[in-house]
Amino acid sequence: MNAWHNVWTITKRELGAYFTAPLAYVFIVIFLLLCGFFTFFVGGFFERQEASLVRPFFDWHPWFYLFLVPAVGMRLWAEERRVGTIELLLTMPITAWQAIVGKFLASWLFLALALALTFPVVLTVNYLGDPDNGVILTAYIGSWLMAGAYLAISCITSALTRSQVVSFIISLVVCLFLILAGFPPVINVLEQVAPRLVDLVTSFSVMTHFEGFQKGVLDSRDLLFFLSVIGFSLFTTSVILRTHRAG
Repeated sequence: MNAWHNVWTITKRELGAYFTAPLAYVFIVIFLLLCGFFTFFVGGFFERQEASLVRPFFDWHPWFYLFLVPAVGMRLWAEERRVGTIELLLTMPITAWQAIVGKFLASWLFLALALALTFPVVLTVNYLGDPDNGVILTAYIGSWLMAGAYLAISCITSALTRSQVVSFIISLVVCLFLILAGFPPVINVLEQVAPRLVDLVTSFSVMTHFEGFQKGVLDSRDLLFFLSVIGFSLFTTSVILRTHRAG
C-alpha cells in the first residue's frame, strides 16, 4: 500500500509540474489543431460522406504522436539529470520503479487528457450521422495505448542522456521505425525483397496492432503488444537508472 502511495505522490507532483510550464498548453493546443485540421480538411471527412472517424481521424494519430509524445517524454529523466536532482530523487525513501512508474503515469494521464479533449470531433460526427460509438471508443483505447508505448520508449532515451534534444531525436527515430515497419509502401518492398521477413517485421509495427482497434476489435495480441512495449521499456529504464545510481 505504501508503495502505491509513493507512486501516486510522484504522479501528482509530475502531473502538476506539467501545467506550471507552457509546454503542456502548447502541446494540447497543437494536438487539437492538428486533429481538427487533418480530420476535416486533409483526411477527406466530408468527401467520404460517411459518419466514421476510423480513417479521417485515427489514421493520423501514429504520425501526430511521432513528434508530440517524444516532446512530452524527453524531459522525464533528462531534466532531472541536467539539474542534478536525479541523485536526490534516487536517494529518497522510494524505489527506482516507483519513481519510474509515477513519472510514466503522470505523462500518460496527461496524454489521456489531451486525447479526451478531442471530444468535439466525436460530437460532430454524431451530429452529422449515426456512427458506431463502440468502434470509436475502442479506437480511443488503442490510441492511448499507442501513445503509452511511444512514451515508454521516450523514458528510455530520456534516462540515457542529459540533453532533452538528444532524447527527442532518438525516441523519434525509434518510434518512426515502429511506424514504418507496418507502413504499406515498406511492406510492399519487403514482399518483393524478403517475403519471409514480412510477418516478422510487421509484428513490431504499431500500425499493424493499432489497425485492430480502429476496426473495433479488442484483440489480446494487440493489447499484449502495446503492454509488452511499455513493460519492457520501463524495465530498461530501471536498469539504466540503477546503473546511474551505482555510478
